[in-house]
Amino acid sequence: MIKTALKPARKVHKYLGYLLALQIFAWLLGGLVMSAIPLEMVHGKHLANRQIDNPFSAADYTASLDGLKQQVSELKSIEYKHFLDIPIIKLNAEHTAYFHGKTGSLLPPPNQANIEQQAKAHYMGNADIAQATLMPVGPREVQYRKDIWQVTFNDKVSTTIYLDSKSGQVITVRSTIWRIFDFFWMLHIMDYDERDDFNNPLLISFSATSVLFCISGLILLFQSPPWRRSRILK
Repeated sequence: MIKTALKPARKVHKYLGYLLALQIFAWLLGGLVMSAIPLEMVHGKHLANRQIDNPFSAADYTASLDGLKQQVSELKSIEYKHFLDIPIIKLNAEHTAYFHGKTGSLLPPPNQANIEQQAKAHYMGNADIAQATLMPVGPREVQYRKDIWQVTFNDKVSTTIYLDSKSGQVITVRSTIWRIFDFFWMLHIMDYDERDDFNNPLLISFSATSVLFCISGLILLFQSPPWRRSRILK
């Protein structure tokens, strides 16, 4: 009687196992890989510095702020930065503008030679630059940011530094390590498009199915529980 009642549970457990096998393996493998790689390595902190200490003091920024303010509209804030050996005053306004910190002249966007020099200054390795590309729209790994430079180094993990095309400031650092982590993150959350939706219907469906798989397994456990077998052996 009990075996007949549990027959549907056996079928459910069997077919759910077939359905879930690959995804459960992907979850386990992804969890292993992502837990084994330190986040510092994923973010490339050992490959490049995202920021370099400003070598200039407040006294080096001698440009007249009153004159600079007149050149922008809807000024929101002022930042004191640097690019290579140039002190820069950044005016965050309706249209962000960059001025020479000493002369007050409006700075043009950096050229490729400047960008490569900036990337090398942030890079912590010894490899040469393999490629520097100006992109109107960046790839997904930099959230499709517009107007950026992609500088890739010829090292073992293809270290890639993304820089803003207008200011030359480093946006982020990517590498093969980050891309491997991102691939397994995609498998883990089952978002095969943008890889950032942790609440997508596919993941929810498979998670719910996994719960049913576990429940059916627990039901089958009562068909022949270990404690009953031990009593029979005695």
